[in-house]
Amino acid sequence: MLNFSTTDLVVFAGWIIFMMGFGLWISRGKQDTTQDYFLASKSLPWWAVGGSLIASNISAEQFIGMSGSGYVVGLAIASYELMAAATLIIVAKYFLPIFLKKGIYTMPQFLEERFDSRVRTGLAIFWVLLFVFVNITSVLYLGGLALQSIMGIPLLAGVIGLAIFASTFSIFGGLKAVVWTDVVQVAVLILGGLMASVLVLNAMGGSVMGGLAMLVERAPEKFDMILDKAHTEYINLPGISVLIGGMWIANLYYWGNNQYIIQRALAAKSLNEAQNGTVFAAFLKVLLPLIVVIPGIAAFVLQADISKPDEAYPWVLSNYVTTGFKGLAFAALIAAVGSSLSSMVNSASTIFTLDIYRPFLMKKSPGPDNSILSGGQEKHLVLVGRISAAASLLLGIVVAPLLGNLDQAFQYIQEYTGFISPGVVAVFLLGLFWKRTSANAALAAVVLAIPLSAGFKFLAPQIPFLDRMGICFLLIAAVMVVISLMENKADDRKAIEIEPGLFKTSQTFNLAAIAICGILAVIYAVFW
Repeated sequence: MLNFSTTDLVVFAGWIIFMMGFGLWISRGKQDTTQDYFLASKSLPWWAVGGSLIASNISAEQFIGMSGSGYVVGLAIASYELMAAATLIIVAKYFLPIFLKKGIYTMPQFLEERFDSRVRTGLAIFWVLLFVFVNITSVLYLGGLALQSIMGIPLLAGVIGLAIFASTFSIFGGLKAVVWTDVVQVAVLILGGLMASVLVLNAMGGSVMGGLAMLVERAPEKFDMILDKAHTEYINLPGISVLIGGMWIANLYYWGNNQYIIQRALAAKSLNEAQNGTVFAAFLKVLLPLIVVIPGIAAFVLQADISKPDEAYPWVLSNYVTTGFKGLAFAALIAAVGSSLSSMVNSASTIFTLDIYRPFLMKKSPGPDNSILSGGQEKHLVLVGRISAAASLLLGIVVAPLLGNLDQAFQYIQEYTGFISPGVVAVFLLGLFWKRTSANAALAAVVLAIPLSAGFKFLAPQIPFLDRMGICFLLIAAVMVVISLMENKADDRKAIEIEPGLFKTSQTFNLAAIAICGILAVIYAVFW
């Protein structure tokens, strides 16, 4: 348990109180329409988009879960962060122009416009269940574990406290409150996270570079980016597949088709702002391994006295972060939990309200076009959004403590998200870029995704889950191609029309993309 000084307690408590107050203050703004509540009135500048993307992405699953995997695996686990940077460039250039042109609010809404309501509803249900029972619960659990390990707070009490903290800027203020609190929190998140890494490296080697050199010298096996088959963790990170295989499916799903990520870009002022914000987030992703992986490797080299890998990061905080900085570092961890929770809750609420409640449970508007809502109906949907946000947090509180027998929570999240991601990626890629893709083909992909992935997991457990995701994607895509060819002799009537110049990007974006790719090439060349 971490021994907090009075200064640390003041810093930590002050941050929590400030963020809750700030979130409630932001929430006072106008939230009369679904665009206000779910898309922040489409007013976000690039730096808010990029900052919110990273704050939403980084959570206890990175600080606690990825440091735990760093303790076990080493730098190879950073491929999730590094390959995400490359994926963000692709998403910004080829996905966002189409999504923003359509003027959509949710990913299921796009699927109805491209295919039909069956595909929309099927994936909407899957996504709500995934957000609540995998994403929200795992973040609550890992955050509660951190509070228990560092402050001695009982797990359930910590989970409830985190839910209350996140609720102040996820229920009342909608996406606007979530994003603007993200922007504030991402600065503390990066500063506090870097502080923990810098201090443990300084303690080991006298400087950051000296500490890194000592880690490489004393644990060279932890700095292999590409694992060979003899490695005990090959089942989780199967060699070259992280570069050319299933890792792309995981990342394309998360960054390109995932509501709580894409929702930030949908709320941008313009396509250019959305793309610049996304490439800004890619730069920050390259920095993240230093924050979330290095502490785990340091704990391994220092022979940390821990009972499970996910205790590596709290151990570093307890032993190497000095008085005055412990409060800041721990505030960064709680900031990460709060921002991710609020993002997941807001997006689960968005999909439930707009893709399940509105088409099936809400009384239809009178008149020839029931898609046009009155002011009262708009306010009603905002109310439903707030109620469903609160309900998702309550369910997370109930389920989170049940995850206590997990060893590496980060791998759990990746694997079970991988049950749906191959089908989703196949639906989006073919739906976006192959005009003959039919609605029945997309529906088949939705229906096949989970049973096919589960079949591979239980009948062929020796196949690494990233490879399984790649195989499932290829099989599902093949089924979609066959069905589409049988049904459509020409382009589908709802096919996406790609206009000339649609994928043209600014010089700023292009230069940033080249720089990021260069950095990634150097990292993999050095630590291959």
